[in-house]
Amino acid sequence: MTRIRDHDLENGLATRAVHAGQEPEPLAGAVTMPIFQTSTYVQAGLGRHKGHEYARVSNPTREALERNVAALEGGTHGHAFASGMAAIDSVLTLLSAGDHVVCGENVYGGTHRLMEQVRSRLGLVFSYVDTREVAAVERAIRPATRMLFVETPTNPMMRLADLAALGALAGSRRLLFVVDNTFATPIFQRPFEYGADLVVHSTTKYLNGHSDMIGGMVVTRRDDLGEQLAFLQKAVGAVPGPFDCWLVLRGTKTLALRMHQHDANGRRIAQWLAADTRVPAVFYPGLPAHPQHELACRQMSGFGGMLSFEAGSFERARRIVERTRIFALAESLGGVESLIGHPATMTHAAVPKAMREAMGLTDGLVRLAVGIEDADDLIADLDQALAP
Repeated sequence: MTRIRDHDLENGLATRAVHAGQEPEPLAGAVTMPIFQTSTYVQAGLGRHKGHEYARVSNPTREALERNVAALEGGTHGHAFASGMAAIDSVLTLLSAGDHVVCGENVYGGTHRLMEQVRSRLGLVFSYVDTREVAAVERAIRPATRMLFVETPTNPMMRLADLAALGALAGSRRLLFVVDNTFATPIFQRPFEYGADLVVHSTTKYLNGHSDMIGGMVVTRRDDLGEQLAFLQKAVGAVPGPFDCWLVLRGTKTLALRMHQHDANGRRIAQWLAADTRVPAVFYPGLPAHPQHELACRQMSGFGGMLSFEAGSFERARRIVERTRIFALAESLGGVESLIGHPATMTHAAVPKAMREAMGLTDGLVRLAVGIEDADDLIADLDQALAP
């Protein structure tokens, strides 16, 4: 089980991003963590090894990544997985058949698909609620409820969950409180400070930041959950390879710098779109007009580069996403390059249409993952794409 060292929590976030979980390699003194590309490890004798027996169970490169992200989140145990969905599936595997989960209605479409089409067949029961409303969450809790799962900000409607209020509610009901922190990252949001038990990431996104690997991470402060997740890594084996782990470690070194540029660009583009009469609505918590802006200012230190806007119709949305020249029409987010997408047919196609429309996710919604390019160029690109 990968537990971080106490001194990894002593420094600021930018320093942790560069150094936490990593020491210079002892053999040659390499500053960068090596890629331990091996499936097994030689043993000096029965029961005598150097801390590693088989790479599904542990790998030095993976452990460095797990310590690094755990330190960034302020957790004590990090567990890396082969994808963000593998990480969420492992969190759900902590439960048993018959257990009930209260989940935000506006989560990533793949999360909804996993819950409804896979885990529900295996005996878990799910209720989907608007996690903006603490009272609605409380009403959804049953005697069999064991977990509260939220994204904040949500994908793609950019709604917020009040982490302090929901953390207190989960604690009072003895529920596992799980927060998907992929959009905000530990640079802008600290779920453990509000009572989270588990923090989940798709490391594919901002933590890696370069759109060249797939991975996931679960962080906890609880020793019991850390032990259970380590067992699941070993038993199920949905672990990332060492090269993918190294790619995320390369990415986290610049996470603080990149997130501030994503945030600066996101704010400028959101403000520009909000002032444009061709755009009926913009969804970005950094805008003062966002109904939860005050909450965003309270629980986030930045607003990031994710935003959505309403184009008005499917045909107009399609025309916009197919006309951009810098924004690439593609799934995913969090890389240095800007992406544009159509949630109803891409990231959230697995969510029933009636459920999408009930939460405001229309066929005219366009999602932007704002990169780190020059903001003026990105605005010019959107301007020409919005032209009649």
